[in-house]
Amino acid sequence: MGILKSKKLNFMTLLTAACLSFSVWAIELDEAKNQGLVGEDSSGYLGLVVQHAEAKAVVDEINEKRKAQYLKLAKKNNLSLAQVEALAAAKTIEKTKPGHYIEVNGQWVKK
Repeated sequence: MGILKSKKLNFMTLLTAACLSFSVWAIELDEAKNQGLVGEDSSGYLGLVVQHAEAKAVVDEINEKRKAQYLKLAKKNNLSLAQVEALAAAKTIEKTKPGHYIEVNGQWVKK
């Protein structure tokens, strides 16, 4: 296995672990997603589908923690923050459950 391929697999494993670590907030986040209040945006973060104070607090808290994880991953893997955000966005959108919202071309759509 080439070094680049091995490094990419290691990075993807770390990225998956980081995404799974967000499950600490799963109850609040799942509730907000189930109600259609928040969704996964195209930049690797959560976004508000509907203006809602409690959902915004969840989004802000999780996005702050996501960004911290993305910065660590970027530094560890010699990537830019934008590269990590793009990879994370693809991963979180892929894992989004049917019926939850994702951002497509700047618009919120149900997956």
